[in-house]
Amino acid sequence: MRSTSHRRTAAVGALSAVAALLAVAVQAGPASADNPGSAAATAPKTAKAQKLGKVDPGALAAKLTPAQRAELLRDANATKADTAKDLGLGAKEKLVVRDVTKDRDGTVHTRYERTYDGLPVLGGDLVVDTAKSGKTEGVTKAAKAQLKGVDLSADIKASAAEKQALAAAKSEGSKKTDADRAPRKVVWMAKGEPTLAYETVVGGLQHDGTPNELHVITDATTGKKLFQWQGIENGTGNTQYSGQVTLGTAQSGSNYTLTDTGRGNHKTYNLNRGTSGTGTLFSGPDDIWGNGQASNAETAGADAHYGAALTWDYYKNVHGRSGIRGDGVGAYSRVHYGNNYVNAFWSDSCFCMTYGDGAGNAKPLTSIDVAAHEMTHGVTSATGNMTYSGESGGLNEATSDIFAAAVEFGANNAQDKGDYFVGEKIDIRGDGTPLRYMDKPSKDGSSKDSWYSGIGSIDVHYSSGVANHFYYLLSEGSGKKEINGVQYDSPTSDGLPVTGIGRDKASLIWFKALTTKFTTTTNYAAARTGTLAAAGELYGTSSTEYAAVAHAWAAVNVGSRPGGGTPGTDFENTTDVDIPDNGAAVTSSVNVTGRTGNAPSTLKVGVDIVHTWRGDLKVDLIAPDGTAYVLKAASGSDSADNIKETYTVNASSEVANGTWKLRVQDVAAQDTGYINSWKLTFP
Repeated sequence: MRSTSHRRTAAVGALSAVAALLAVAVQAGPASADNPGSAAATAPKTAKAQKLGKVDPGALAAKLTPAQRAELLRDANATKADTAKDLGLGAKEKLVVRDVTKDRDGTVHTRYERTYDGLPVLGGDLVVDTAKSGKTEGVTKAAKAQLKGVDLSADIKASAAEKQALAAAKSEGSKKTDADRAPRKVVWMAKGEPTLAYETVVGGLQHDGTPNELHVITDATTGKKLFQWQGIENGTGNTQYSGQVTLGTAQSGSNYTLTDTGRGNHKTYNLNRGTSGTGTLFSGPDDIWGNGQASNAETAGADAHYGAALTWDYYKNVHGRSGIRGDGVGAYSRVHYGNNYVNAFWSDSCFCMTYGDGAGNAKPLTSIDVAAHEMTHGVTSATGNMTYSGESGGLNEATSDIFAAAVEFGANNAQDKGDYFVGEKIDIRGDGTPLRYMDKPSKDGSSKDSWYSGIGSIDVHYSSGVANHFYYLLSEGSGKKEINGVQYDSPTSDGLPVTGIGRDKASLIWFKALTTKFTTTTNYAAARTGTLAAAGELYGTSSTEYAAVAHAWAAVNVGSRPGGGTPGTDFENTTDVDIPDNGAAVTSSVNVTGRTGNAPSTLKVGVDIVHTWRGDLKVDLIAPDGTAYVLKAASGSDSADNIKETYTVNASSEVANGTWKLRVQDVAAQDTGYINSWKLTFP
């Protein structure tokens, strides 16, 4: 008879604590399908800890309070002149502190913009890494050129630059076009040697009704247009409502408002078909919002508010970032923008997210992944700030898709399960297909699976496919697999396999690169360099994770395979599979590709199972032809927790390529667990 009383008491205590927290947080009103703010809702929570592996804890981002971040900013501003001197900047150059992050080992990453003789330098941004000792460890610059000898006398007038910018906007179908402000003189060095230029920002509306913030750069000497990019960052996502959820609201007298006091006072407004201003803050007497139908104006507000909360929680709980800018201040959301507006967008100028109601005003674009996508544009703006055009624009857009997937998986919402699709519920195409696919981006008919020399000339929503594909491969690996009931089949540009390291690790690496390595001019080659550097700091340059980053980039034609050899001796599945207590067997699959002949006689099977009583478990390896190889039998005397073992199997009678499965069955009651990961290693 085994003793489980201590373990069981601890579990009950944990559940009681969660229930108490929920009781405090839930809104008033009976639970029903028409009550998204009811007590039946559950706050977002993480079912299992992030699977980050053997990460260097010192390289992880420290969780800074807004006050701690403000102190670091004050320190950076107080010493920026000394920093400029240490970096060897010229007498006319000045540093402007824009952002700061800190690692747990004390390393500080300070992001600066530059001025030259008082003029803003576009493409002159840089990140300085400073050790706890105060020693400068590294500098990442957006431009390699030296900033000196710039002729500051303009040969053309600002009015000529404005005229050119207005013409550029009109050529793209812009409506009600006007200049938001007079052109300003800048030094442009994002594309080579520093040049005196004008920056004009064109307002009005884009061709589809989206607000316009077109930035046009005009050479102040020749009058030639040097560059342009759009300041309004568009996105689209699914319209599947999330069911009954808990919303953060505020009470004033007898009224409630959609004001999330626990998340930087994030507010959600009703534009009521307008296209400017903030509209009206959602308010009501009962703290019950919407009825799950698009015809009820509050429903879209509830969805947007919930999505914003999930995104805030993801960045804070996973990456230690308090709010979009890291300053603890919430953005705001606007729903019911325009009429039949089939889009959503982020705007830095209002620090807000805006959502249309879709075709026929019947499908508001206000779901989890849309909110995460739009808020991530804000995070990108405050960190890497990759210019929204060319390859940097594709990386900007992909970053929003990447963290939209991470937030959606993390939300663990039964009505909107995590997936590697974008816009899978909105049905913009009218045939039930997603807007974008991360496992094989070209399936949408426009996005690109891999890099090629002209990719910077296409729309950023399509050039983003390269980074989206990289993220999927790094997370899950190549080939066929099923995740959350969805079938995927991810190819590689060189035909060689990639083994994934798990979504949590992939997201951590991308976030560290975004916040400490990427700049306004980062292209795909620089993104590879930045993510490798991030992986090296987190896991070491000789780690599996570091090699996986290189393999995943090579698989989308960015750089080469490490070592020049054929990779893929490991085939791993890191997707969690819950094991029913005293129930039916469950399986987890890996698809072996690229091998010749039969499997080896020394096939290694690495098993990582989290379980509170491993003796309950029977574990088998199932070959592609269905043959079962016993790895572990159940045993009443095996009282330890977890299984972390590598088994050797003589599988020489089996064809190597095909779908192999790990089969696990819990044959006794009381204890529970899940398959954390497993892999096959071919010598």
